[in-house]
Amino acid sequence: MTTQQDAASPKDKAICIFGAGAIGGALAARLATAQALSGATISVVARGAHLQAIRDGGIHLWAADSTEPLVGKVHATDTPADLGKQDLVVVTLKGHQLAAAADDIADLLKPGGRVVMIQNGIPWWYFHGDTASGLEGKRLDALDPDGRIWEAIGPERVIGGVIYQGAQMSEPGHIRLSGFGLLHIGEPTGALSDDLWEITALLQASGWTVKPTDRIRDEIWLKLQGNAAFNPISALTRTTVAAMLSDAGLLDLTRRVMTEVRDVAEALGCRISLTIDERLDHSRALGAARTSMLQDVEQGRRLEVTPLTRAVSLLGNLAGVPTPANDIILALVSELDRALAQR
Repeated sequence: MTTQQDAASPKDKAICIFGAGAIGGALAARLATAQALSGATISVVARGAHLQAIRDGGIHLWAADSTEPLVGKVHATDTPADLGKQDLVVVTLKGHQLAAAADDIADLLKPGGRVVMIQNGIPWWYFHGDTASGLEGKRLDALDPDGRIWEAIGPERVIGGVIYQGAQMSEPGHIRLSGFGLLHIGEPTGALSDDLWEITALLQASGWTVKPTDRIRDEIWLKLQGNAAFNPISALTRTTVAAMLSDAGLLDLTRRVMTEVRDVAEALGCRISLTIDERLDHSRALGAARTSMLQDVEQGRRLEVTPLTRAVSLLGNLAGVPTPANDIILALVSELDRALAQR
């Protein structure tokens, strides 16, 4: 078995961050400013005013404890074909944005190149290499319409990622972090592969705390337990995490959704490492945080409904686990998403 000590530090790599928003931009800035990666070529795929700001002055990254930003100079484009072939593509798009970008992501990869998919919720590749659920290789059309992503990228090229990092784009080209981030990455098959250790070393060299795991699905469900509750409830009620936890009715609803998520995860062979009370205690530390779905509502953007909410109902049906609280929230937040789409 390859160990972390055996893994060579990556050098002279071509690395693309596809979707350089708050999280993607933070990753790119740290990679671009890491001395240990001075031989690597770092590029980003971005759009609009943010793209122009990156071209003009780089990515300004304000860490939680900093008074001055890191400034990462990267090659930035909205035309991925301009970048050439990449050793590694780190994708930070939301789940509902992936199908439209799948061909561009696939075209970027060198033979043998890998793609790290950092995404909230249930990913399109979820059942690839999954021997615990009895559903290995199953595809979910709701997450990957017509198998477009599966066929273009190929799940065998994926390393899954689950990130904990508060990040907000304060203005184009400027990203502010809150707290200190943690990234879990793992092969869908559970293998502790050479690629997994190499990518861990690369990201750690840029200042991230990275934990490789042979049970990436456990980490997916642990984060989803919070996202499936807080994101849609906040979008529907326009409340912060603190407000949800201080209201008896919303707290009860949050517990119900978290319980359903835990039950579905366990039925599919996964383990959530925290109790619901422990998960709620962790969430209280977020204070008046505004969830990503609430921010999307406020800015009139489409919502990440399927990976965070619909997937819980779909996988509950597959596992024979009722999800009544989540089902009601799904109906409500789906209608909200449709209303946003008509604006």
